[in-house]
Amino acid sequence: MARCGVCFRRCEIPEGGLGFCGARTNENGTVVAANYGRITGLALDPIEKKPLRRFHPGALILSAGSYGCNLRCPFCQNHEISWSKEAMRLAETAESITPEALAETALRLHPRGNIGLAFTYNEPLIGWEFVRDTARLTHEMGLVNVLVTNGTAELPVLEALLPLIDAMNIDLKGFTERYYTKVLGGDLQTVKAFIARAARSCHVELTTLIVPGENDTEEEMRSLSAWIAMLDPEIPLHISRFFPRFSWSDRPATSVALIYRLADIARESLRFVFTGNC
Repeated sequence: MARCGVCFRRCEIPEGGLGFCGARTNENGTVVAANYGRITGLALDPIEKKPLRRFHPGALILSAGSYGCNLRCPFCQNHEISWSKEAMRLAETAESITPEALAETALRLHPRGNIGLAFTYNEPLIGWEFVRDTARLTHEMGLVNVLVTNGTAELPVLEALLPLIDAMNIDLKGFTERYYTKVLGGDLQTVKAFIARAARSCHVELTTLIVPGENDTEEEMRSLSAWIAMLDPEIPLHISRFFPRFSWSDRPATSVALIYRLADIARESLRFVFTGNC
């Protein structure tokens, strides 16, 4: 057995087995990224799609994703590459690319308005070694690196990447231990520590998806936005509308009026609050 130290789960993985995320394996007694360089999605996206609204607005960024995730959000919009049965089959079919080839692709797209690379779609930090190796090359080429993450990696992983990452969008999915633990299979304190550290070293924007009956009260939004303001009241917060997805396809979408009301509450503490999916 070998213990993985990437996230709060600290999985003990048998030789040749996989961790909870489905993307880390024990190889000769060492835990490595089984999804290293295995790409399931590659697209030139508007930077606002990450979403980032106050980092190079109007730019395009080459976005790359792999497979696997260490959370279990029942409404995952990318479930085909995160933790569903389909996602676990991608270990056999995902295309491989080297850090050099991905960085060179980003550079070739620079004349079309591409500013760099975004590691996104699935949870990129479960394969953080590929992020590190590729991001180092894109920086050497004068491009920027963006990380879109659920923020549940341990701080040593974050410290290894911070010199290479220019901006992050981090999910702050809610602000109660119950929601993080019982619904998402995550850990709120890990996310808060991750956000606090990242915000000291790079541009950070946060996203909260409002799910009816789960994290949609005015009280919770006041607590969440007040905590962000303690770090920096100029950290942008994206408040997004839930639509039925994946295992929660039978639930109603969040009302637009509620999104706007919660955004107004967040603005009591924060300077930059954006609404999404409305």
